[in-house]
Amino acid sequence: MSRSIAKLGRGIIFNLLLLLPLTSQAHAGTVAVAVAANFEAAAKEITQAFEAKTGDAAIFSAGSSGQLYTQIAQGALFDIFMSADSMRPKKAEEEGLAVPGSRFTYATGMLVLWSAEPGVVDPQGDVLRRASFAHLAIANPDAAPYGLAGMET
Repeated sequence: MSRSIAKLGRGIIFNLLLLLPLTSQAHAGTVAVAVAANFEAAAKEITQAFEAKTGDAAIFSAGSSGQLYTQIAQGALFDIFMSADSMRPKKAEEEGLAVPGSRFTYATGMLVLWSAEPGVVDPQGDVLRRASFAHLAIANPDAAPYGLAGMET
C-alpha cells in the first residue's frame, strides 16, 4: 500500500537528560529509561546495540514528555529521560532533578500529514484547506510537543 505524506510545521527537537539514580533501587547493569512515546521504537533499536555491546539491560517507560516529567518531579527514578521537547529536561535540570550540564539534543523531527488511503494527502497539505476528511488526529497539545506543533500548524 502506498502512503502519502506532506511535511508540515516546524522541526521538533528531542532532548536527552541523564538523571541521577537517587536510591539503592537502581541496579547495576540495568538502565531505567523514560522515553517519549514517539521515539520508543527507535530507542528500543538503539538499546539492542547498547545491550549487545555492554551486557547491560534497559527498561523502558514510554509516555508523553509531560507525563514523564511529572513522574520524575514526583520522585520516579529514571537514569535517562528522552523527552520530545527541550523545555522539560531544562526544567528538570533547573529544579535539581538531573545532572547539571547533561542535556543534549539526540534527534530532530518534523510533523507529517499521513493517510492510510493513497492519494488523500497532497504534497502541499491542501487536504486540510479543503476539509475533505472525516477525522484528524493529533497528540494532546497539553502533554506532547507534537500535539502543540500540530495545533500551531
